[in-house]
Amino acid sequence: MEITITQRQAQGTGASRRLRNSGRVPGILYGAGQEAQAIELDHNELYHKLRQESFHSSILRLILDGKETHALLRDVQMHPFRLQVLHVDFQRVDLNSKIHMKVPLHFINADICPGVKLSGAIVSHILNEVDVLCLPRDLPEFVEVDLKDMNVGHSIHLSDIKAPPGIEFAALTKGENLAVAAAVLPRAARVEDETATPLSAADVPATNQKAPAVAAAAPEAKGGKK
Repeated sequence: MEITITQRQAQGTGASRRLRNSGRVPGILYGAGQEAQAIELDHNELYHKLRQESFHSSILRLILDGKETHALLRDVQMHPFRLQVLHVDFQRVDLNSKIHMKVPLHFINADICPGVKLSGAIVSHILNEVDVLCLPRDLPEFVEVDLKDMNVGHSIHLSDIKAPPGIEFAALTKGENLAVAAAVLPRAARVEDETATPLSAADVPATNQKAPAVAAAAPEAKGGKK
């Protein structure tokens, strides 16, 4: 994805405020053994690109004075309640060196897995993104997680996911096989299943028996003999 940036001359709190008021966003470009560079870019162009998932997990082409720089989006600061970008950080990348990046997970076939289709389970997403190690050219926009074989009480772990070519899961390289998703029964279904027990003959009330007669004692007449 491509975005145009320009060199930022004035710096400081006041200069950044004036920049934002003019429809621009202050930012910084750093990394790859080069000095950090103060930059600015168009707010509307950046705001609309930030709404695209791939912009957050792709190698970006930053165009500065007609020259192209490859970079990753590393940080975005938003206004607390306005739809306004306050600051943005980009990190230069070396196309020949591996990078460490968070990539979103896309879950498929949850509606046809046995746990959901046969048992009425709910799929719980434990992770929504995963850390990957790869060369910039191999960086995927997302990693797909197929849930078609998941049963109730079972979990999908990182080792169960087929990684795209050239991709390593950072957690697995550290020996951590993290859970990604699980199929669990809704709470109401679990409670009903635990409390439902068959009734014995003694528990069934008799419906054809007559109620015992109750004899009413006649009140003693006033002034009667003792």
